[in-house]
Amino acid sequence: MTDRESISYTLLRIGAVSLRPHEPFTWTSGIKSPIYCDNRLTLSSVVARKQVIEYFIKVISYQFPQVESLAGTATAGIPHAALIADRLSLPMVYVRDKAKSHGKQNQVEGRLLSGQKVLVIEDTISTGGSSLAAVDAIEQLGANVIGVMAIFNYGFKAATQAFADRKIPLSTLTDFATLTHIAIQNNDIEKEDLEILERFAQNPFGR
Repeated sequence: MTDRESISYTLLRIGAVSLRPHEPFTWTSGIKSPIYCDNRLTLSSVVARKQVIEYFIKVISYQFPQVESLAGTATAGIPHAALIADRLSLPMVYVRDKAKSHGKQNQVEGRLLSGQKVLVIEDTISTGGSSLAAVDAIEQLGANVIGVMAIFNYGFKAATQAFADRKIPLSTLTDFATLTHIAIQNNDIEKEDLEILERFAQNPFGR
């Protein structure tokens, strides 16, 4: 197995990704989806947690060796960012979805230095909107975002375009195409269900 296949296999085995082609999940946005990703479950599995962090570090070492600080997105990206930062002996901050309404009214918690090279850590990429909002919050403080990393990417065209437009490198440990390939290999879904999943990935908004 490749690294991407191995991560996909793990996510399926621990139930972090669920596939229901005929009984779609309803996302918070109202989207009806045949796939649901909850990478928080990787934290509850010692084996999965170690594997995910090892692969993050492996990718960072050759794609983002210049990183000077990590930024976890609230809430799901925070624990992974903390574990990676500890392993790499790097400082870390975390980014709220919006600024607090009290105290110092921070959106970014922790200390960033002007010009500091920051790598954003996410759990999942769907449209990319929340990740790029975190990038904006960090850059408003004068730091330099060198990329965004996540465990899983749904592969939506909107996200690919959004990151390309902003010229922000995006790297994920695995993705939709790899995961569905592994799911078929391991009989988690039938081959005829793949069309439903692929149709959703191509047009998640149903327009």
